[in-house]
Order: sequence, then structure tokens, then C-alpha cells
Amino acid sequence: MSDTITFDDFLKVDIRVGKVIAAEEFPEARKPAYKMQIDFGPEIGIKKTSAQITKHYTPETLVGRQVMAVVNFPPRQIGPVMSEVLTLGVPDEDGEVVLLRPDLDVPIGGRLY
Repeated sequence: MSDTITFDDFLKVDIRVGKVIAAEEFPEARKPAYKMQIDFGPEIGIKKTSAQITKHYTPETLVGRQVMAVVNFPPRQIGPVMSEVLTLGVPDEDGEVVLLRPDLDVPIGGRLY
């Protein structure tokens, strides 16, 4: 378990729901990954990212899917891609990423609370 944080610490992490609008193979990545564009609505806009999620997903199954992502980390260079958000997931029994998403479709851009 991680160190205890305050509620104010939690509020500093801006986690939003977005919709994947584009996904493609990322052959330049060291480990199998996809490049994605995620729409977070008019306030945040479309952001780019990459994710090592090839075990359970294909580009075709990602497009149109709602995902949860941290939108207020600084951009990070991952090979030739500037990743602007961190898409969230949890490990399955083999340690492979399973993406987090709302149970129901919700308006994009909504903040986790």
C-alpha cells in the first residue's frame, strides 16, 4: 500500500473520462503498445497518449470506448510520441492491463470524484 495522503492531495489529481477517437499500432515502442487520441470534450480537447494494452485490446475495439485518464500530468516523451495523458488500468491475473471505464456511458470530460 502507498503512503497515506490527504483529500486535498487526491483533489490535485485530475482524472477525467474521455472517448478514444483513434488508435493504431506503435511499432517504435520498446514493448507492444498502441498510440491513441482521446477526446475529453471542449474544456480539455483531444489528447495523445500511448499504452501497453495490446493483450486485451485491438485498435478497432478501442475506438469509441470510454476510458479514464489523468489529464494534469506534464507531457512525457515516449519514443516519437509526446504522451499528454495517462490512461488508467489495473492488472489482470497475468499482470496485463485492463482499462478502467464507467459502467454506463457518461458525458466526456466528466471528472472522477
